Amino acid sequence: MSVHSISKAVPIKSSQADDVALVHQITDLKRLFDDTFASDFNTRLIKGDDEPIYLPANTGEGKLPAQPFAQVVFAHGFYASALHEIAHWCLAGEQRRTQVDYGYWYCPDGRTAEEQQKFQSVEIKPQAIEWALSLAAGFRFQVSCDNLSGDEFGQQPDRLAFEKQILDQIKVYLDNGYPPRAQLFIECLAAFYNQSPFDELKRLVT
Repeated sequence: MSVHSISKAVPIKSSQADDVALVHQITDLKRLFDDTFASDFNTRLIKGDDEPIYLPANTGEGKLPAQPFAQVVFAHGFYASALHEIAHWCLAGEQRRTQVDYGYWYCPDGRTAEEQQKFQSVEIKPQAIEWALSLAAGFRFQVSCDNLSGDEFGQQPDRLAFEKQILDQIKVYLDNGYPPRAQLFIECLAAFYNQSPFDELKRLVT
């Protein structure tokens, strides 16, 4: 899909912060994703009720029936959850996309310090993509360590250190290019929401 063929949302300004929910409609995001990727990748963005999950084509899980297309399922209709799950999908390679949740095992909140370190190591690239997608949509991004319970010593993750790792990865992406599907959807969102995400990303890493 050409990003120039889509209609645009009203540009977002700082004075419109109270109306951000009106601007960021899940129906828009689903349409943009499906229009961009459904044909070439047989994948659709799906509003889920519970935990997010990725399901390959012809694969069901719990209340989610199998479909003839792959499903990027995000939680509770939340815009932020949708962007995060899209980021994971944009990063996943062809083989990963044949497996439920890309073949990864999700360790829930309450991880040990070692488990948290492993979790964050595989979250750096997705969150670097999510940050760019958020800027492209004019949507607030928040770094997520996703471990509110803390580790076995009662310590919370070092959020600032994790944020720096994500920013370092953003710099790598700016120097070498974002993954192709991520680049395409960043440009798609930027055109729809009338944003300049790469200018903002460069400001963040300088």
